[in-house]
Amino acid sequence: MKAYRTVYTGGTGEIVEKKSRFIADVFPVSGEEEALEYLEGIRKKYWDARHHCWAYVTGDDPAVERMSDDGEPAGTAGKPILEVIRGRKLTNVLVVVTRYFGGTLLGTGGLVRAYTSSAAAGLDHSKIITKIRGFKLKITTDYTGLGKIQYLLGQRGIKTLDSSYTDRVELTVLVPEEEEEKLRADIMDGTNGQAVMETGDGCWFASIDGEIQIF
Repeated sequence: MKAYRTVYTGGTGEIVEKKSRFIADVFPVSGEEEALEYLEGIRKKYWDARHHCWAYVTGDDPAVERMSDDGEPAGTAGKPILEVIRGRKLTNVLVVVTRYFGGTLLGTGGLVRAYTSSAAAGLDHSKIITKIRGFKLKITTDYTGLGKIQYLLGQRGIKTLDSSYTDRVELTVLVPEEEEEKLRADIMDGTNGQAVMETGDGCWFASIDGEIQIF
């Protein structure tokens, strides 16, 4: 897995359908244990609610998917929530929709629409990011090759984490794994083989509000 979409910060969304309240809470999770801890917290928070329906997706290739209708008619709650998560191509996320019954039956179609809409509302109030697998690359060059290297990095939107200017230039940049081979080849070609590159630590990173964050 070289990149995946996930929730950075969860949010809460709410809809009202025929006096029933549907409150969707979204959480980033790393696995089942963490998901169940958040679920238990929601049950305590909304202790007087009739239903706490949920779905979560963790991992990739293959992803682990779990869901629950929590007393609603089969297929009317957990699956619609899961389909919203799938539709947005998210993983490592839990969505819990709490229902306060308003006294009017919604029918299976109404329930599916309500749980779908509330899950979407919760995700709309969350911050979604794309985590990218990459590594730190240290590039050493003379001043003649600096301009070309900066151009190649700028073309790809690759961020410079650190730089040092002495008799030679040292740049430490953050490179997505899938771009490594082509970038190395282009840098060597652009500097006539004069640049030296050293691969550093691997990491996950994402652009959040225009800033790069390493995980």
